[in-house]
Amino acid sequence: MTTPTAHEADWDTAPGLLDGAKDLTLGPDRCNLAYWFTEVAQGTLRDRGATGHHEKADVPEFLRRPGPLREALVLEFGFRSLSEEIATRLLAHYVARAPGIPEMEFYATQLMDEARHARVFRNHLVELGLPEKTLLADIDAMAVDYRREVLQPVEDFTLDIIRDQGDFYGGVAVFAIVIEGVLAPAAELSERKWTPLSEATQEVSRGTAIDEIRHLTVASTILRDHVRDHPEYLPRLLEILAAGNELWDRVPDKPYVLHREELFQQGMAEQAELIGDYEVWPGVRLLDTTPEQRYDMAERWTDEMAESRMAYMGLPADALGRSERP
Repeated sequence: MTTPTAHEADWDTAPGLLDGAKDLTLGPDRCNLAYWFTEVAQGTLRDRGATGHHEKADVPEFLRRPGPLREALVLEFGFRSLSEEIATRLLAHYVARAPGIPEMEFYATQLMDEARHARVFRNHLVELGLPEKTLLADIDAMAVDYRREVLQPVEDFTLDIIRDQGDFYGGVAVFAIVIEGVLAPAAELSERKWTPLSEATQEVSRGTAIDEIRHLTVASTILRDHVRDHPEYLPRLLEILAAGNELWDRVPDKPYVLHREELFQQGMAEQAELIGDYEVWPGVRLLDTTPEQRYDMAERWTDEMAESRMAYMGLPADALGRSERP
């Protein structure tokens, strides 16, 4: 008899990233190594461990041919694979700095998750027809400016806190509330917009989103409990959150996102018949959206998710001081 997978990790019952990150309560005591082996490796990833999607989920032929949709997806997954690779390397410091076994085990599993995400994003590019032999070099070349202008400042900021200052809880705040808290809504948008176009692409995004729910909620519990038990840490936490938000206000991520969305817009028009009346969010057809509208919606989701997580941790709602990204 097969033991049912926990609903938040089950492919068919797990909530969407936004709902899960806002509403679920998970902690490191539950999301330990045993949980990861049973609920994630044998649950979420069942039949999808190698590529991030089921073998029956196909990549449509039009995404294998040159065109704006393919270019948009190559840029999106290329950038995401690099981001996840950097995240994996950063998380080694979290494992080393973890104050207890539950935190150590959880961040060891998150390190595995992020390494898997980088792998499935890269693998999907090979499925689109990019040469596997030169893939890593090709990603580095396409993302050289993005890495320097967007990823490097965030990486440096994180390393300063977790590695140089040795502040584990500050590092948790940076990774979960600042970095993933900003990037998760964009991942949600990715899953939604590729759903009517490519089952394989949608599944790759779906699987990574299920993991991100766990990362965000466990980190929030770690911070909630630490501030509850050590209220003197609160000013330090608020200082880090404010500095992280100010960093995101400076990094020029918007031009890169909008460039991809403009390519997606061109390709979307070419596949209008396939997309049909599909709604990217309630009451709004994907075909009726613009690049700016999709970007703005991801920004709104960022704010909503941040507000719910801050409330869960008992922190002031305005602690992040969210403002429009440049």
